Amino acid sequence: MSSITNPTTATFWDLDPAHSGVHFSVKHLMVATVRGDLGKLAGTVTIDSRDPGRSKVEATIDAASINTREPQRDAHLRSPDFLDVEKYPTIEFRSTRVVRTGEDTFDVTGDLFLHGVTRSVVLKVESPPTELKDPFGNVKRGATATTRIHRRDFGLEWNVALETGGFLVGDEIRIEIDVEAVRRAEAAAA
Repeated sequence: MSSITNPTTATFWDLDPAHSGVHFSVKHLMVATVRGDLGKLAGTVTIDSRDPGRSKVEATIDAASINTREPQRDAHLRSPDFLDVEKYPTIEFRSTRVVRTGEDTFDVTGDLFLHGVTRSVVLKVESPPTELKDPFGNVKRGATATTRIHRRDFGLEWNVALETGGFLVGDEIRIEIDVEAVRRAEAAAA
């Protein structure tokens, strides 16, 4: 039986929110980099080791969990000028294609829903196949993903022009995602 028709080739994982996070950086005043986190992340991963193209990722982030360690800036980022968390409380990612690019690397293309706009993005993922048991008997594995987006592509237009040229907030946002996933018990028993 081929791996395409054999459902037992896939394992099912839940993201561990206590050990996962989304980190971002953006230029400020064209000279400095501001970093922040989105701390409330939930999601699932389906991994088909024989046919990575059948693997899937779905994740949801609480937009209000944005944290740059500056309360006034964080309040502004939650406002309608930026994320508008009252209107768009979540940021979502749904994979549409997974391609192995190396022994432990993948390009995961998917739809990113941010600020009411959906755009296709490519996550560069590094995910060694190592699975470990934690002290409580849970099977875990990790991955890191990176991408860059342009905030204006998602309708995040607010900015201030500087007298010396340039803008207060850069357009490109660098994103790094660190995840630890827990294999579902029913998948571990299969």
